[in-house]
Amino acid sequence: MTSGFALERLHHVRLDIPAGADYGCRAFWREVLGMTEPVEPPVPAARGGRRFRDGGVEAHLGVVPEFRPARRGHPGFQAPKLDALAERLVAHGHEVVRDEDLPGHRRFHAADNLGNRLEFVEPPPTTGA
Repeated sequence: MTSGFALERLHHVRLDIPAGADYGCRAFWREVLGMTEPVEPPVPAARGGRRFRDGGVEAHLGVVPEFRPARRGHPGFQAPKLDALAERLVAHGHEVVRDEDLPGHRRFHAADNLGNRLEFVEPPPTTGA
């Protein structure tokens, strides 16, 4: 059964960050993952936080008073060059934990600079029929 709303794709994911960490997150999201940082709209900018984009993916980092990193709940990012991404994360000091429990996919988990869990998935190869 479908919802009837025709959901097309995930627009963005939001992760919590502590106050004062928004600028420090650039080292991970912009420098390690290579995402761009669009101009923050005025109202969200007043609350603190950052946005990062790459292709059809957008991550919002929002300030919360009592920050705790997300250790279980996490966004899953599709990445067509999984091995290159894993190498880049390791080169920047981030642990990469491979996981083969998703049949037909290659994936790993890592954490951002604040300890939020992230999943990276490479889709299965397509067959030209």
